[in-house]
Amino acid sequence: MNHREVELLAVGAGPSNLALAVALEELAPDDLATSSLLIERHADTIWQRGMLMPWTRSQVSFLKDLVTLRNPCSRFTFISYLHSAGRLSDFINAASFTPYRMEISNYLQWVARSLKKVRIEYGRHCVRLEPILDFSGKILRWLVTLADDSTIGCKYLVVAAGRDAQIPLIFAGLPDDLVIHSTSFESGTASMLADEPHRIVVIGGGQSAAEMAWAAHERFSRATITMVMRSIGLASYATSRFNNQLYFPSFVDKFHAAPLEIREEVLAQMHATNYSGLDARLLDTLFEQAYIERVTGQERLCFLTNTEVTAARLDAGEVVLALRERLSGRDYEVRCDRVLLGTGFCPAMPVLIGDLITKLGLDQAVVERSYRLAVPDSDAACYLQGVNETTHGIADSLLSVVAVRAGEIVADILAHRTDSARSLGSDSCG
Repeated sequence: MNHREVELLAVGAGPSNLALAVALEELAPDDLATSSLLIERHADTIWQRGMLMPWTRSQVSFLKDLVTLRNPCSRFTFISYLHSAGRLSDFINAASFTPYRMEISNYLQWVARSLKKVRIEYGRHCVRLEPILDFSGKILRWLVTLADDSTIGCKYLVVAAGRDAQIPLIFAGLPDDLVIHSTSFESGTASMLADEPHRIVVIGGGQSAAEMAWAAHERFSRATITMVMRSIGLASYATSRFNNQLYFPSFVDKFHAAPLEIREEVLAQMHATNYSGLDARLLDTLFEQAYIERVTGQERLCFLTNTEVTAARLDAGEVVLALRERLSGRDYEVRCDRVLLGTGFCPAMPVLIGDLITKLGLDQAVVERSYRLAVPDSDAACYLQGVNETTHGIADSLLSVVAVRAGEIVADILAHRTDSARSLGSDSCG
């Protein structure tokens, strides 16, 4: 079996671990940076590859890139990327704080290519994480198993592989090519013919669902697009400059220190600022298109509000959805060619991390302020990124905190390294 050792292994090469790589190159000694490895299961670094339509925008400021909030003088800033690409003047002239999603994706690829010390390997799919114990049960290192059965050992493990897609149980067992989650929208619809009269149902009332609905409406000129949502209707994000302060990296300290019941209350209040809402421009676009279609009598865009899916089945190659109109209680069926799921991600820890927690004998994942997984009796350290909303706030899964968080993780690793060196020195003198 192919096995190798590194000091630090980061699983996933998205924004969180790319920010970590930048922090390692800027803050860590050469020996740590050069003995660090990022692995990514895809063949490249593309941000939100399933929803990378040219017109989609990021919802956060370009200043919330991989490094600016930690080190605005860095050579890895988004501004540096624009300058290197010859588009800085164009971006300034566009007068927008929110870049197109394609620009963020290109920026991430530019950062990945610009790293000089930290290595990235693509096509490396992590399937299992395990602790390596000594005879007394102390964790010495971590063992990461890849899909090709090769293994990598490390002392420092950083997991930022994203949350698992949420597929409602109603759709379990239906073909993946007919029921498509937003994470697979681009690849899942690539084979659909543009001029066919598709019947497409989109489940959900948030940004992803709305983006899929509009993309499908544009691409398939003869298709009917029906959005099904439990809510009373599409709504814009409930944001303001006041509640946006809860997305500051500095808010993490306050949130983490608060009692559990207060954290839960704040998260519930903040839900509408990031989930189940739409960008105002897209909201207006959908409304105006539906209005024009009603005026012309050529309706292709339909919204079923206060409606839930109660069952789904396959019949003669079609998906049959059983729907219930919640206000009247009326039950009826809709037949379609494709179902697009804008149902988000599972709130629980991803399966990869959950399995590790079980192997560690823990009831649940407890994450310290430093993003380190709390594990008793360990010489190694494991850090979790992007899955800590309940302990670190609603911004944890977003770009807002990646720069500062990466610096905090590197600082904690360096402190852990120093403590380990002192412990070894003390042992040798004894």
